[in-house]
Amino acid sequence: MLTTPGLGLVFWTTIAFILLVVLLRKFAWKPIITAIQKRNEAIDEALKAAEIARAEMANLQAENEKLLVQAKEERDIILAEARKMRDKIVEESGEKAKEEAERIIQAANENIHFEKMAAITDLKNQLATLSLEIAEKILEKELAGDSKQKELAEKLVNEVSFN
Repeated sequence: MLTTPGLGLVFWTTIAFILLVVLLRKFAWKPIITAIQKRNEAIDEALKAAEIARAEMANLQAENEKLLVQAKEERDIILAEARKMRDKIVEESGEKAKEEAERIIQAANENIHFEKMAAITDLKNQLATLSLEIAEKILEKELAGDSKQKELAEKLVNEVSFN
């Protein structure tokens, strides 16, 4: 059973509604709208700050990549220089070792030559001593008698010519 509302009820309901809208507008909607606007502004500022931070992060990442590339290039340069130094040191030490080996070989050859000359000189001295001893023994045997000594002396005198 539906009843139709009376004119008084509609009037008072409209007045109550208008009064409610005016009160809400004066006391509630202004603070709510202000709060919503402040929140929207805060969200906009946060979005702008996030965009700025994203851009800064992209810049930092690009700078980091540049620094990484630069560091790799510097590392490669340092490694190349280290390899050159290593090769140079190896070459120098090889040359020094070769020179030292040549010096040792030359010294050994000189030492061998001096030892050989000393041995030859010693051998000659021993040979001369031995020859003298053999000649002495042969002469003692040959000249054992007086007649042989006189014969040899006469022969030597005849061979020697006085100019």
